[in-house]
Amino acid sequence: MSASSSSPLLIVMSLCSLFLAASSDPFYQNFYVTWGGDRAKVSDNGQLLTLSLDNVSGSGFQSKNEYLFAKIDMQIKLVAGNSAGTVTAFYLSSQGQNHDEIDFEFLGNLSGDPYILHTNIFCQGQGNREQQFYLWFDPTADFHNYTILWNYKNILLLVDGITIREFKNLESSNGIPFPHNQAMKVYSSLWNADDWATRGGLVKTNWTLAPFIASYKVFGANGCVQGNSDCYSSNNNSWLWQQLDYATEGQMKWVQDNYMIYNYCKDAKRFPQGFPPECYVKNNK
Repeated sequence: MSASSSSPLLIVMSLCSLFLAASSDPFYQNFYVTWGGDRAKVSDNGQLLTLSLDNVSGSGFQSKNEYLFAKIDMQIKLVAGNSAGTVTAFYLSSQGQNHDEIDFEFLGNLSGDPYILHTNIFCQGQGNREQQFYLWFDPTADFHNYTILWNYKNILLLVDGITIREFKNLESSNGIPFPHNQAMKVYSSLWNADDWATRGGLVKTNWTLAPFIASYKVFGANGCVQGNSDCYSSNNNSWLWQQLDYATEGQMKWVQDNYMIYNYCKDAKRFPQGFPPECYVKNNK
């Protein structure tokens, strides 16, 4: 076998196929509830899914399909009012100790204070790549679209179509691990994290306000579904090659200049021996 035919990209081509979950598909066709019982509810003819959290339990769901590269979209309306102590998570993850994971986590706050959007990327079980943002809108007033785009070139995290973070695939050139060989499912959950989520755990969840509710609609997945064979033959696969261009890089810079509140690549106290190697690469830092 030639070197080119055994590349990870071509191996992926033989393992996966394009799967499109249209926005009209009911949630129960694409997901199942993993915990929380009837705290997770599907309504509106399958078009709306809600998760709730009370002082007994939170709730969560996961996708039926697992993907080896994908563009995943979800419209989410977060817990309104005093959401301190709560976390709404939306992420991709594989299984096992050396898992890969791509995270959106929305950290609740006291009424009037902004949500914190916490992002992280795990490669082969190693995370510690946190970046945090405020949002430029109220994420509890209406639904907004959150996108995880994961292809062989990079990971892009987008909010309402605006890229807020890029993590490049530098594994072959710099030896920096990048997720490319473990299939991942889509997960979401609403849970209590008042030991750390709000001001480092100083503000606790006010259970008199329960149940706390997060809402979901319009799920979309363009992705390579593990176990099939047609992924790269579809005409609807531009996401497979998508990278930042001049305009989208400018949008990301605007977000990071104005709304980023934490970047692990600038936390010298955390890394006294030097930042992780990806921090020295443009847009990964």
